[in-house]
Amino acid sequence: MKKQGFWRKVYDLYYDGFRHMTLGKTLWAVIIIKLFIIFIVLKIFFFPNHIKENATKGQEAEYVWQKMNEK
Repeated sequence: MKKQGFWRKVYDLYYDGFRHMTLGKTLWAVIIIKLFIIFIVLKIFFFPNHIKENATKGQEAEYVWQKMNEK
């Protein structure tokens, strides 16, 4: 019997599990698509980078400090 390391056993466990999945592959695809929508699409359209648009290069900290003190 061949002696394997811990990480090799973990890799074999997950590799074998994902290889024999049927419904799980579809569910993982749905999860990845949803994460893409949440982190990429929503960030682009709903969370613009105000600091980059309004502060000059190297003056970002001062811009944030000014905006904090305005309130």
